[in-house]
Parts: sequence; C-alpha cells; structure tokens
Amino acid sequence: MRRAVTLFLLGVLPWLTFSAWAGDGVPKPTIVIANEGKCIAPTEEMRRNHMDMLKHQRDETMRKGVRGKPASLNGCIECHAGKSTGSVIGKDHFCESCHSYAAVKLDCWDCHQPKAGFKAAGVKP
Repeated sequence: MRRAVTLFLLGVLPWLTFSAWAGDGVPKPTIVIANEGKCIAPTEEMRRNHMDMLKHQRDETMRKGVRGKPASLNGCIECHAGKSTGSVIGKDHFCESCHSYAAVKLDCWDCHQPKAGFKAAGVKP
C-alpha cells in the first residue's frame, strides 16, 4: 500500500508542479482596440516587433527630424487609447495590460504623453 502511494505521488506531483509553473490560471491581458481599423502590420508581427518599430522611428525622429510616419508613438496612441480616458495606460488599457502580463516595464511615458489628441509644444499639427 505504501509503495502504491509513493508511486502515485511520484507520478502526480511533478505534473501538478509543472501545471502550476506553466501558468495555468494566469489571466490573459485585456486587449481592447478602441478605434479598430487597419494596423500598420499584422497582429503577430506587432506583438513581436512593435518595440523595434518604435525604436527605429525614435531614431528617425531624433536624428533626422522625420515625424508622422506609420510607426510613430502618436499614431499608436490615436488608435489604441481607451475611449473613456483617452489613454493607453491604466489597469485595463492597451499598452499597460500587455506589458504588465509580460512583466515588461513601460518607460515611454517617462517622457511622452499617453493620451490621444495631445500635441507637444512646438509641434505643428
């Protein structure tokens, strides 16, 4: 009897441990696109590469003064900001929900405004 219990535990415990470790029951991020339309790239590409697109556009803007391209931060905010707050950050808003899920720090907002329709001083509309 003792041997049967031991074999049972050896067979079940690793599975239970792996199941908990694998993230079962972890809530998925809330993804609500307030202004649905055509994104600049397919969803899977955006999930994997949006940070590289934004970094590239950042370099183009800072070094060459190129503004208003498809991968601009303002362009993203205009489509993805929540209708109730006009922002992409907050508990259930577009950027923060995914970044919290992935445990990735959002540092864009240390310098940039996370609200739609915001124009920086000195920027022509």
